[in-house]
Amino acid sequence: MSEKRFDVTALGELLIDFTENGLSGQGNTLFEANPGGAPCNVLAMLKKLGRSCAFVGKVGDDMFGHLLHGVAVEAGICMDHLVFDKDVRTTLAFVKTFANGDRDFSFYRNPGADMMLREDELPLDVIADSRIFHFGTLSMTHEGVRKATCKAIDHARQSGAVISFDPNLRPPLWGSLEDAKAQIEYGLARCDVLKIADNELEFMTGETDFDKGAAILRDKYPNIKLFNVTAGADGSYSYYEDKRVFVPACKLGGTIETTGAGDTFCASVLNFVLDHGLDGLTEENLTEMLRFANTAAYLVTTRKGAIRSMPELTEVEALL
Repeated sequence: MSEKRFDVTALGELLIDFTENGLSGQGNTLFEANPGGAPCNVLAMLKKLGRSCAFVGKVGDDMFGHLLHGVAVEAGICMDHLVFDKDVRTTLAFVKTFANGDRDFSFYRNPGADMMLREDELPLDVIADSRIFHFGTLSMTHEGVRKATCKAIDHARQSGAVISFDPNLRPPLWGSLEDAKAQIEYGLARCDVLKIADNELEFMTGETDFDKGAAILRDKYPNIKLFNVTAGADGSYSYYEDKRVFVPACKLGGTIETTGAGDTFCASVLNFVLDHGLDGLTEENLTEMLRFANTAAYLVTTRKGAIRSMPELTEVEALL
């Protein structure tokens, strides 16, 4: 892959995840304000792996927006092109965590600053100077930011960047699931690397069998060179050319919540792509990639939050 200023640039939401953190003396639920947002979570893990990263997005010109900016800068992410909106507040998400670590989200985003990013606010020079461009669908839920996302994807493709896509389906944020499906299809048709969760694969294909679901999408979208499916506590699958690899999840106990696990997995895969490219990968390569990604994702589930919870490379290697 060619030399550019940034290894990975990501576009999308940057928000506060309010996660449950016990009870007050009066018995009220306490929430911890954890900086997050899937695209920036991916970049935070990539920084832990020594990669140069830039973020493109918008937050409110408020206490949460400035907190997010500071935390991302602290993580080493280039935030020079983060836009502050004086009229719309930073998006908030309240996270309900269940006993098995799964989550339910309540979003305060009607509107939220992240969905107000415009085409004319894109740092096209930064996007063109990136080896990989990563995005999801939360930046495609509304017309304005959707146009910005599409323009950014086109510009990244024209500059020769590898395109990475994680649908990150959040049904409450869509006017209709038909619209969600259409925008996921748009991303599928333009990406080189895909990370898709088991529920998203079923949503797009109606198949609960991963091999069958993957076959449907791979046949429809031959542009996807590296097709990865995450199946939570079961593990992950990788489909590449005529190869299929499965690696079980790391199960050592201590899971608190799963926020950021998929993003950590995604970042680990992109780190692998930066090292190995997308040509001539072997089953051994894919197994190595999934083992590392599963282990890093497990470590995040033993902590709260995302951006500030990403593991160090030495932690992942020690556990491996």
